[in-house]
Amino acid sequence: MVEQELISAAQSGDRDALIRLLREIEHSVYRTAYYMLGNEHDAMDAAQEALIRIYTKIDTYQQKAKFTTWVQRIVTNICIDKFRRKKDTVSIDEHNMMFQSSHNVEEEIERSGIASDIKDAINQLPDKQRTVVTLRYLQDMTYQEIADTLEMPLNTVKSYLFRARLQLQEWLQEYEKGGVRG
Repeated sequence: MVEQELISAAQSGDRDALIRLLREIEHSVYRTAYYMLGNEHDAMDAAQEALIRIYTKIDTYQQKAKFTTWVQRIVTNICIDKFRRKKDTVSIDEHNMMFQSSHNVEEEIERSGIASDIKDAINQLPDKQRTVVTLRYLQDMTYQEIADTLEMPLNTVKSYLFRARLQLQEWLQEYEKGGVRG
C-alpha cells in the first residue's frame, strides 16, 4: 500500500493500516525529537507522545497538506512544549549520538568528533531557530514545508535559517580558535 492508501484505510478505522503507517514514520518522528530536544530520553518521550497523538487524531488529518508536514507539526509542537516546560534542564547526550540513516554527511561528522560541538551549538540557538534548523537540515524539509509545518510565513523561515547559520558559524569559529561559545 502507498502512503495515501494507508492514510485513507487508517482514517476508515483499519487499525493494521494505522500501525503500519506509524511504523513508517516513527524513525522520522524520533529523529526530529532527538535533534530538537538534545537527548535520547526526552526524544523518546516526545516521539511516543507524538505517535500517540497521531494514532488518536488520524481522523482529523485533512489531505490539504502533506502527511509528513502534518506529522512534523505535531512533533515540533510537542518538542516546543517540552522546551517551555524544561527550559533550564534540557541536557545534551554527547556520549552516544546514534544515526540510523544512511546519510554519509552525518556519519562523517560523527567520525570527525565535532558532532557533539555542532549539536551543542544547535541546542544553544533560540527555540524557533533551533526548530527551523532541525526541520531543514536534519529532516530535509523544504522552506515551504517548514513554513507550513510551523504555520509561519516563508520569509520568516528564511530569516530564522539565515540568522541561525550566522550564529552557528560564529560559535563554531570561536570554538576552533579555542574560545567559548554562547
